[in-house]
Amino acid sequence: MDNQFLVDAAWLERNAARDDVVLIDTRPPKEFWAGHLERARHLDPFPFHYYDTSPKAIGEFNAQSEWIFSALGITGRETVVFYENDAGMRAARGAWILEYLGHPAVRILDGGLKGLTGARLTPDAAAITPYPFKAVVRPEILATCERVWERLGNPGVRVFDVRSEAEYYGENVRARRGGAIPGAILRDWVLNLGADGRFKSAAELKAAFAQLGFSPDLEIVTYCQGGYRAAHAYYALRLAGFDKVSNYLGSWAEWGNREELPIETPKRR
Repeated sequence: MDNQFLVDAAWLERNAARDDVVLIDTRPPKEFWAGHLERARHLDPFPFHYYDTSPKAIGEFNAQSEWIFSALGITGRETVVFYENDAGMRAARGAWILEYLGHPAVRILDGGLKGLTGARLTPDAAAITPYPFKAVVRPEILATCERVWERLGNPGVRVFDVRSEAEYYGENVRARRGGAIPGAILRDWVLNLGADGRFKSAAELKAAFAQLGFSPDLEIVTYCQGGYRAAHAYYALRLAGFDKVSNYLGSWAEWGNREELPIETPKRR
């Protein structure tokens, strides 16, 4: 099971002060400035939507992401821990982007700030020295519209919709069209988290995915509205032992707005 991307409160207590550990707070700016972990740097991933996965747009996404982590002083030689209030989609989105860029030591604080006891928070921002971070992208973990389209109907591939039921059934329409990618299998991403805000155990997740008909030999493509919840599902699948997983970056915001692409409108039973 691949759980090396998760760290807990005990790990943080032992390692947070190390020079080769960088903490990145992915909460909204208001929350960050109200108080964050000492030495934490700030990245709110929500403003950085990419609803176009054409080659040109992916090139722009790569360049912008490389610039962001350069501004955050990431060198590629440190361990980078993303956190928020729980083990949510903000931290997952930040972690997934940096992993896609080829960073070898990306982590998520399991349970987030809510999982820490007596954590000292500060409103003071640590000084950051920019560094020219150079990406070595991993295209196998980023799905484009073309890649998804080519795989529709492939028996070795599952398209995994991790939105809400209302979005999947076309009741909550957040693009020109409502519905789902044909053949997509639904499981709301929030079901990957326990009541304590931590990822459910590998065994629990593996059993849940097995009920959907998923097996580790399959290629799984996750999607949501904009690739945030899908990034979280990417890590849940990894935790459950799935290695062939990718996040459809454009997700429904791209697919649902491109009228030449096929959709289906599933019906509630």
